[in-house]
Amino acid sequence: MNKDMRIYIAGHGGMVGSAMQRCLQKAGFTRIVTRSHAALDLTDQRAVHAFFKETPVDYVVLAAARVGGIHANNAFPADFIYQNLMIQTNVIHGAYRAGVRQLLFLGSSCIYPQMAAQPMREEALLGGRLEPTNEPYAIAKIAGIKLCQAYRTQYGRDFISAMPTNLYGPNDNFDLESSHVLPAMIRKFHEAKQRWQDASEKARQNICVTLWGSGTPLREFLFVDDMANACVFTMNRIEAPDLYSKGITHLNIGTGQEISIAELGTLIKDITGFKGNIVYDTTKPDGTPRKLLDVRRMREFGWRYQTELKEGIEKTYQWYVKENQK
Repeated sequence: MNKDMRIYIAGHGGMVGSAMQRCLQKAGFTRIVTRSHAALDLTDQRAVHAFFKETPVDYVVLAAARVGGIHANNAFPADFIYQNLMIQTNVIHGAYRAGVRQLLFLGSSCIYPQMAAQPMREEALLGGRLEPTNEPYAIAKIAGIKLCQAYRTQYGRDFISAMPTNLYGPNDNFDLESSHVLPAMIRKFHEAKQRWQDASEKARQNICVTLWGSGTPLREFLFVDDMANACVFTMNRIEAPDLYSKGITHLNIGTGQEISIAELGTLIKDITGFKGNIVYDTTKPDGTPRKLLDVRRMREFGWRYQTELKEGIEKTYQWYVKENQK
């Protein structure tokens, strides 16, 4: 991938897209194309096709998506499936029509069956029922994978897919109604710490952080800058034949390491400096019991994550505190 290539990042304002932009700029790429949601609604097919017709693009990173945690997925299933299907279909078909050299579609580890064998290999896709709490989102992402595969099969396009594990980092969504578990924890513990500091000794006894579920589910987390690095690595070194000729439709991107929700809560409690207790609301859903990606293929290609979980959370927390001081 030459440094003078024009790279369109769909979703550059989000956590993944902004990390991609940082990573590409750091690597010396100067012809990065971006459009805000106000300037280009990716659910609008005509607008997307007009964009590709008017804007020369060599590479596309499709990082735009409607995302959220368990609560958001349960509350807005129609939005999650409709908006993601529309974004993916419009951008992938628009890239095909425009003759884009390569497209990298980013999905999620929730594409795998609820009870998939752990760690989850790429071949586990469509091997069983999905986790009900995020099924609409997962179905949309599976459709995106198959769309890229279909454009490769029928038109020979170099369109490939990468499925990251749970991501976190700067520019994450910290809204308690729609965020994922890790950023939600950061906010909860930070706000509890502030209440603790302002409270009397007696009042402190009632200050705690309540986490959903039992705390037993196991999860894998990847710092978003590592994800961006993996994307640039993939665009530079991996092409469609490297996957599809082997019967693989996508690549897992993760750390291969897991942690329980309870252990994660304790880690974030220590990083934020909260002194109170953690309480688990077992009336709330746990989600999938375990979700760990098999990342051997990316390691075989030569890529490995760099940021350990504690370091990544510390960086994310520093960013969050700085943003909340503005």
